[in-house]
Amino acid sequence: MIAGAGANIAVQVGEDGVIVVDSGSLEKAPAVVAAIKKITSAPIRYVINTSADADHVGGNEVVAKAGQTLYLSRLIGLPAGFTGDAAAILADERVLTRMSAPTGQSSQHPFAAWPTEVYNTDHRNMYLNGEGIEILHQPAAHSDGDSIVFFRRSDVIVAGDIYDTTRFPVIDIEHGGSIQGEIDSLKRITNMAIASVPIVSREAGTIVIPGHGHVGDQFDLVHYRDMMVIIRDHVADCLKNGMTLEQTKAKMPTLGFGARYGSKTGPSTTDNFVEAIYRSLEKAKS
Repeated sequence: MIAGAGANIAVQVGEDGVIVVDSGSLEKAPAVVAAIKKITSAPIRYVINTSADADHVGGNEVVAKAGQTLYLSRLIGLPAGFTGDAAAILADERVLTRMSAPTGQSSQHPFAAWPTEVYNTDHRNMYLNGEGIEILHQPAAHSDGDSIVFFRRSDVIVAGDIYDTTRFPVIDIEHGGSIQGEIDSLKRITNMAIASVPIVSREAGTIVIPGHGHVGDQFDLVHYRDMMVIIRDHVADCLKNGMTLEQTKAKMPTLGFGARYGSKTGPSTTDNFVEAIYRSLEKAKS
């Protein structure tokens, strides 16, 4: 895991080359490439994006151009230079839609940063570097275009912003996120992860890389999932009793968790989180 470049970045290295999950911010991209080169001289083959957020895709162009696709343009019948022979960028189709901007509008991302391979099913599988890699779409969680990446032999799950050890998760209602989708996705990851039992003193088991913060395990995920359920139920109860959003905030549904995950300032505050849950439940109810 490479930290400090925006979102956490996962790097898998093997005989086929390097697989990078998320590329961090644009500003930190050269440092990310330098960090990867310290790990290995093997070429970067794939950049996999877990969402369309700028701190996950901002470095796409720089990181991809530092690598080389497994399939050169001329070998698959594409025009010369179509791929730029850079590493492939893989994401859910909604990530490409979001990064390329609606017709008539300008994208905030250059063309070379857009995904070159997309999937629009519930999963995409690959077998590289001696292990199966599962890219699994998580509908309506942080957004509607989230993916988690499961490295099966390494027993590592890259969860993106569905799991964030530094704050409450950002539920992007505008881009299809929902509290129920967030909980469903956390349940799925929790079920996929294996805890270090029966010998808990080993602190082994599945490693989960969050979108931000320290790596976790199945026990950490259970805590985070249960927290989401508790807060969801508190907000749902307020909504059921006819409380307004401001009245719901005043009831402090995050009490008991705010000291660790909450914030009064910044791009994602506790109030933003409660509002997202309220709006999500309100939308589901209508």
